[in-house]
Order: sequence, then structure tokens, then C-alpha cells
Amino acid sequence: MIRQGAIALLGRADKPTDGVEEYCNHLGEALRGRGISLAIERVAWEKRGWRRALRSLRRHARAWKDSWVLVQYTALAWSARGFPLRISRVLRTLNRVGARIAVVYHDVEPFTGPRLIDRLRHSAQLHAMRQAMNACEVAVFTVPMEKLTWMQPHYTHSVFIPVGANLPVAGQAASRKRVASDGKLNIAVFSVTGGDFLQREVDDITRAVRFAASRLKNLKLTVFGRHSEDAESEFRKRLDGAPVEIRVLGLLSDEDVVRTMSNCDVLLFVRGPISTRRSSAIAGIACGLPVIAAEGPETSSLIKDAGVAFYTPQKKGDLGEVLLHVLEDQHYRADLARRSWIAQHRFFSWTVIAARYADFLETKSKL
Repeated sequence: MIRQGAIALLGRADKPTDGVEEYCNHLGEALRGRGISLAIERVAWEKRGWRRALRSLRRHARAWKDSWVLVQYTALAWSARGFPLRISRVLRTLNRVGARIAVVYHDVEPFTGPRLIDRLRHSAQLHAMRQAMNACEVAVFTVPMEKLTWMQPHYTHSVFIPVGANLPVAGQAASRKRVASDGKLNIAVFSVTGGDFLQREVDDITRAVRFAASRLKNLKLTVFGRHSEDAESEFRKRLDGAPVEIRVLGLLSDEDVVRTMSNCDVLLFVRGPISTRRSSAIAGIACGLPVIAAEGPETSSLIKDAGVAFYTPQKKGDLGEVLLHVLEDQHYRADLARRSWIAQHRFFSWTVIAARYADFLETKSKL
């Protein structure tokens, strides 16, 4: 029985897949089990222009008085070039109609860079993020607040809720422990970053896999998700001659992602340091895999409790050493998988995440 309704308000959609929309869909499904409906709305400024998009928002928002609106923040959702200053107009519109505003920060820090335009973008994002903090009743952060460089003591209306894997059936896979029918140890890579980062990530992965393959002759590398097909030729070129079977699967359905993960032995995550907001890394935890990743400023105790084996990017060859250790030591690998399974149930399942949202959606609604 639905007792309460809320709205998830999104900006521009990401392409080819929108992780924030997937997050809202999974959150909405889990909240429904707690009697809370979550409708997804967009401010389609990139298609209609800001003037028409805000006019449409004003019309829709008249029906949102006293309802919770969960504004999903990433810098590029509210500006094509990462200057999201117009989000303040969105928040003013919601305030005027009497909506109850929660801002969900998927980007938790402003972008950085060495150029003048990067410094201007950083300032604009920091200004927008602080304005959003001042305008909302609750701020939801996907990393612990103490990890943030711009958090202030008077921001007492903040809560930490980690992201879950954008995989509705992940829990079904997490308890499995199988023996590969082909006798090969299967290394998963779930998505690579496109653009300027692609070459570096492919280089890191292939160096590590080549090192492991120098000691183990039964390896398979399975690459899938965003930009995997863009990187296929580089993977095959750099692993040419190595005793490694390579499979590149491209974008997959949620069910096929789970099925593919379930047939792997370890997930390599090299898209920057691991944190509780990186859903492609959390996917490995959700599927009960050992995850190999780098530690960083946003890496919290929740991640350290999971089955994560850390490598040091600054230490030459360390990724390969850690990968070899995980693959060679069956008991160590099984213990990491067990820790991932436990962490999924304690911290990262959508049931647990929805319960955290329901705490403030229901409690504050009574005030």
C-alpha cells in the first residue's frame, strides 16, 4: 500500500546510459516496498532551452506542495560545460511552491584542472553546490561527509547514503561460487572511461593481465559496459601473443551484466580510486566478487570492509602483483568474495539504501 509520494527531479540525461536515472529507478522500486512511490521527472533544458524548461517546471511543480522532491545533482546534468549555476533557479521554483527539497549529490566535489577555464568551472560548481545546500531541507551525499573538502560545520542537515549497484538482480548472483567449466580464471572489467582516459586505463589493465599471464596460463579477460567496444582493438593489440582469451561484450542488459559477473573470478576497477559513489565498482561487490582497486580520499570504511584488494598506482607493477595474488590464492579469493557478499547485504543493497531514505522521508514529513 502506497502511503506517501515523492519526486526524483533530474536534469539532462547522460548517454548512452544514464546512471542517475538507473539509480532512481532502483531506488523507486525499493521504496515501493516501504509504501513510498517515487516518480521521475526531468527539467529538459537541453532540448527546450532554459526559459521553456523552467516554465514547464513551474506548471508541474504546483502539484508538489508539501511533497518531497529529490533533486539529483551532477554538474553536467545542469550544464553542458559544467557550469551548473542555473540549478539555483530550479531550487527557487521548488521553494516557491512549497515543495520539500532534498538534494542528492552524485558529484560530491567540484571538478579540478590546471587551466583558467578549469578554475572558473571549479568556482562555479562550488558556488552551485553551496547554494543547493542552503536551499534544501536534506542533503544526501554518496560518500561520508568527513571525506569532503568543502563541508562546513553548520551543514547539519546532511546524510550519507552510499549508492547501490544499478543491477536489480545482483543479490541473486552474490551467493554463488562456481568453478569455471573451461578451467579458466576470468577477469572482469566493467566499463572503461572514454576520451582521454581510455588509453591509460587499457594500458594499466593489459600490463597487469600480461604479468599475471606470465605465471598463470589459464586466464580469460571479459570486458563489458560503457566504452568497452571502443577499447576492443587496443585490448587485442596490447595482449597480442599473451596466453589470454579476450571477450569484449559491449553494453549489456542488467540481467546479462549479472550473468557475466557471475562467471568471473575478480573485478578490476581502474577508473580512479574506489568509493561508495562508484556504481560500476559496487557492482562487483554486489555480485560477490573480489574487487581490485586503488584507495583514495573518498574510500571509506564501508569499502574497506568489503572484499577489496588494494593496489598502489604509484608503485610500478603493483596492479599486476595484486591481481596475481588474488588469482593464485584460492582461499584469499574466496575470503574476499565472502566479504563482498556480506558488505552487499549490510551496506549496498537497495533494501538498505531505501530504508535510509525512508528514515528522513517519513520522519521529517511528520514534523
